[in-house]
Amino acid sequence: MAKGNILKEFGAFINRGNAIDMAVGIIVGSVMTSVVNSLVKDIIMPPIGLLLGGIDFSQFFIVLSGGEPGVHYATVASAQAAGAATMNIGFFLNSIVSFIITMFAIFLFVRVVNKFRSGQAVTTRSCPYCKTSINVAATKCPNCCSVVKPVAPVAAAESEVKKGLRNLGNVATKQIKKIKKLQKNK
Repeated sequence: MAKGNILKEFGAFINRGNAIDMAVGIIVGSVMTSVVNSLVKDIIMPPIGLLLGGIDFSQFFIVLSGGEPGVHYATVASAQAAGAATMNIGFFLNSIVSFIITMFAIFLFVRVVNKFRSGQAVTTRSCPYCKTSINVAATKCPNCCSVVKPVAPVAAAESEVKKGLRNLGNVATKQIKKIKKLQKNK
């Protein structure tokens, strides 16, 4: 009996939007990481390095000890093989650029997803006394026990993308009717 309850709870947890959104986010993030790293390392940084005199940022480092101190441009592997402790500035710069590109791509993705979502119906409001969130139909605040007047829920607004698709469908239907009419007249 307890096993059935756990399975039901697990099913409810999985069906909640947060768990699925989180799983999708992790998968997209892991796939996107390799693409963004390649974009930065193989596409963006080489032209920047060329503009700055042929520098390969991934091999830009500072020798801290075990070699000639200072900023160097050689291979990190050769310096470390010689026993030098290095601060790998180039790898850090590549990571910063990767981070900025990843965040921008996520911003664009979220922006597109938000355009597809329609406006959600408003189902909550603030209690006028304790300022906590309560249901719009509530007559008594569950937090401070104050009597409140119920409010009619606000209907959901249609998203701009859905409006555009609906208008596009109407235009397409009209054009198809015109084409059929022309074909009948032939």
